[in-house]
Amino acid sequence: MLTEYTGVLVILAISLVLIAVLLGIHLRVGPRREFPSKQDPFECGERPVTSPRRRIAVKFYVVAILFVVFDVEAIYFYPWGTVFRELGWFGYASILVFTLPLVVGLFYEWMKGGLDW
Repeated sequence: MLTEYTGVLVILAISLVLIAVLLGIHLRVGPRREFPSKQDPFECGERPVTSPRRRIAVKFYVVAILFVVFDVEAIYFYPWGTVFRELGWFGYASILVFTLPLVVGLFYEWMKGGLDW
């Protein structure tokens, strides 16, 4: 039974040994000097202008979640569209059940003003 997983176990063992060796080399040879400018937050080569702990409006998160939801929806629409004729009414009903809550959510978000910038 384990013979099927021998290749996976060998790769796992090699990767763990490689991680241990590289980490050991880094800890042994790497620089250990610490100074205050090293401890400052680093952001794209620039000093931060504002605190990273400032509050961000919830609407940015809502728009991000909406993007992910509709991106996933698009992933399901493309394969469904390619086999639309073969699926018939069952395929139409199933995509309607899938799409209806998303459309209701979009309408709700639109009415609440979540998409207004």
